[in-house]
Amino acid sequence: MDDYADHHTPNRARRADPEAMLPIDPDTYVSDAPVSGPAQPIHLQWRYIGLVAAGGTMGTAAREAISLAIPPLAGIPVAIFLINIAGALFLGALLESLARRGPDEARRRTLRLLLGTGFAGGFTTYSALATDTGFLLVGGQLWAGAVYAVVTVVVGAVATLTGIGLAAGHHRRQLAAAGGDR
Repeated sequence: MDDYADHHTPNRARRADPEAMLPIDPDTYVSDAPVSGPAQPIHLQWRYIGLVAAGGTMGTAAREAISLAIPPLAGIPVAIFLINIAGALFLGALLESLARRGPDEARRRTLRLLLGTGFAGGFTTYSALATDTGFLLVGGQLWAGAVYAVVTVVVGAVATLTGIGLAAGHHRRQLAAAGGDR
């Protein structure tokens, strides 16, 4: 049985018919599935929840440290802006890099959950962006609040695309150096 079938065929189907390929949730490892009953999605599995929680804790701690180290500039929360932009760049590069290396399983899935969903999710903060924008608007800095919100979203999108482009370029250079053509 090939690797794909080994990981995506429920245990009971492998025993009954080694060639059976039942469609299941792609976020579910067959080895994680009970021998009887449906496979459990990864968002319900404690080890994956733990990965996201650990990454989120590290990301939140990093965000807090940076927020304390970089004071607002003329009332503009520069730290949150920089955090969100850096997080968008990181997430774009991470996800592109993982996607180019193969299917979202095993080590790649672990890295995506720990670093992408967990760390980047804890590091970046939409709620602080919204709150800081609200404080600027309520504080009478209408222009600053509007520009801060729009620039953060636009520059964040550009940062994500830049991260994707950097990871794709790195992957192409690695393949060229190795003589590949993928």
